[in-house]
Amino acid sequence: MTSVAQRVSALDWDVIGRDLETHGSSTTTPFLTRDECDKLVACYGDAAAFRNVVNMQRHGFGSGEYKYFGRPLPELVAQLREALYPALARIANNWSERLRTRGFPPTLDEFLAVCHAAGQEKPTPLLLHYGTGDYNALHQDVYGEIGFPLQVLSVLTPAAQYRGGAVLLVTQRPRGQSVGEALTPEQGSLVVFPNRYRPVRGTRGDYRVGVRHGVSRLLAGERHTLGVIFHDAE
Repeated sequence: MTSVAQRVSALDWDVIGRDLETHGSSTTTPFLTRDECDKLVACYGDAAAFRNVVNMQRHGFGSGEYKYFGRPLPELVAQLREALYPALARIANNWSERLRTRGFPPTLDEFLAVCHAAGQEKPTPLLLHYGTGDYNALHQDVYGEIGFPLQVLSVLTPAAQYRGGAVLLVTQRPRGQSVGEALTPEQGSLVVFPNRYRPVRGTRGDYRVGVRHGVSRLLAGERHTLGVIFHDAE
């Protein structure tokens, strides 16, 4: 099995960039192995691996539960976050140029140093658990002043073990109706999508549109998902 960095390098980043431009998201073929998915799911029962547990219903976020990893991150999660960041930063910097906003450094360590200098020092990668009837309301993952515009998720549970639970993306067009998309990725695939916004080309140049994401109601079974967010939290 090739390393995480080698697998990330082998992804077709031209296609990922075009998908993000055209559809607002990009889904790879299975990236994580079945064994890697199973090991991450097994982490969910290890309280020492997490810094915080969130009951979604209690906070009005939906129904289900998610847990933020503490430091040190599991090796696979740390490798995935570090390996994905440089290619995503190139896309993010293209967006920044088009929208005339602040750009991003080329490596994750440099970007996290910016987060930490702003008081955002808590790691944000997380595992989410949904049972029958659970869902995740549409939202954006904002954890402070510093934010990275792209994030990644991977469904860790085989599709045969649950029904429903589509990944939802809603683009809020200014002066127009919102556009929604429902994704059903395979186990271990990576879904790359905007954290809060993305640029869209208009007749008068590029403009910024807001994007929210969530998960539709799980109709049967249970599911675990890995979320990789690149900015740290306050």
